[in-house]
Amino acid sequence: MPATVRQRPQPGQKNPDSSTHALLPFLQVQSATALSRLYQSPSSCLSIFRLLAPVERQIVMNLLWLESAMTPSTLAAWVTTEGQKLYDSSLDTLSHLHILHNYPTKLALNTTFKTSLRHAITGGGTTGSFGVPAEKDEKRLPLDVEGLDSYALERWETILHFMVSSGTGQNPQRPSPGVLYLLQRSGLMGNQHGSLQITSAGFQFLLHESHAQLWNLLLQYLHMAEERQMDLVEVLSFLFMLSTMELGREYSTENLSKTQKAMLEDLRDYGLLWQRRPTSRRFSPTRLATTLTSSSPDLPSSTGASSTGFIVLETNYRVYAYTDNPLQTAILNLFVSLKYRFPNLVVGSITRDSVKRALNNGISADQIISYLVTHAHPQMRKNNPLLPVTVQDQIRLWELEKNRLKSQEGYLYTSFASQADYEYVLNYAKQMELVLWENNAKRSFFGSIEGHANIRSFIERRSAGGSG
Repeated sequence: MPATVRQRPQPGQKNPDSSTHALLPFLQVQSATALSRLYQSPSSCLSIFRLLAPVERQIVMNLLWLESAMTPSTLAAWVTTEGQKLYDSSLDTLSHLHILHNYPTKLALNTTFKTSLRHAITGGGTTGSFGVPAEKDEKRLPLDVEGLDSYALERWETILHFMVSSGTGQNPQRPSPGVLYLLQRSGLMGNQHGSLQITSAGFQFLLHESHAQLWNLLLQYLHMAEERQMDLVEVLSFLFMLSTMELGREYSTENLSKTQKAMLEDLRDYGLLWQRRPTSRRFSPTRLATTLTSSSPDLPSSTGASSTGFIVLETNYRVYAYTDNPLQTAILNLFVSLKYRFPNLVVGSITRDSVKRALNNGISADQIISYLVTHAHPQMRKNNPLLPVTVQDQIRLWELEKNRLKSQEGYLYTSFASQADYEYVLNYAKQMELVLWENNAKRSFFGSIEGHANIRSFIERRSAGGSG
């Protein structure tokens, strides 16, 4: 089949032709030894196969059941002229992942990867790579699927709600210290005036669907694995194992490594798995975990960017939000002055003060406009342009207004005895590149705070010399 096939991208992929899943670049920079260890797990190989772009998966399947290598020219003969660039890029990706062996001399799969993926597809092997189901406990029934969904949604929205509500005077439920540390390390929140507040990157994070948001945090978690003295391969293997488990089933912790058992607490905080007690020897993965490497919806009532549009924006800057979701209301409150709240409707206005408040929190005008576009009500989508141009222009003008002025600490030097004294000190400060502003008519200039000690010493030396 020619390599011009198109398929809906996996979560985290903008387009299979131009982008890859967020995890693949991370895997490509890992050592061949680490990847070889990872490929010993059938669940890991199956999960990585799911994350590959369509043409990459097609190449793997064409080579999977071959016992000998294929010549590059043989496979290249199937590629159309239009698909050549995409085909070459796919081979390059597979090579960097060490899935292809001895490329470009010949085309053959890494032996370890091939064996494990075959086991994953045919059901062979007894390694417990896909988890070991726990024995049924008649006294304590496992949490049902609906309960797992509610638990995962509550944990995940606790994190998002804290991000948008911190710094606004509200007191949302606080996530665990581990989650807060991760939010800071990933740049989604920053310490301002002694409290954590959402950053510009954090607001952009809120525009994504929850699946992409989760992988954003998990990638930062993977980057931190080494400093926490965790085995990266075991961390990855456990995440891939969770992604292949069955929703609603309990699994045993007995076969998990020390690193993987330590991960249980972290993943509970993100809503990826549920345990009756922290010391329990069984756990259940939630939908957030079982869909990590699939294109299935991660949560049945997700509040990410893929949610149905609910915002109506009028030319008079009035905003009507048809929602009863506290998280969506809190996000709107970042840049909208809310006036009224009804059971399924929130009414407010975009004002100069509300936009300035958002800008001071690091949110840009383009991000505000992008959020309004992303969540526009279906009725709004009949308009052309979708948002009123006057409102878009005014939001950008308010941003330009903020950027016109810059504040900088320093010292004002004035009341010189003569023009000669003023010019003498001014020239010295200019030579040292310490002058921020000057006014010759008033014999005054403004110097940087770092250079004040030098300027003061110069003035004192000149005064001691008897020059006034």
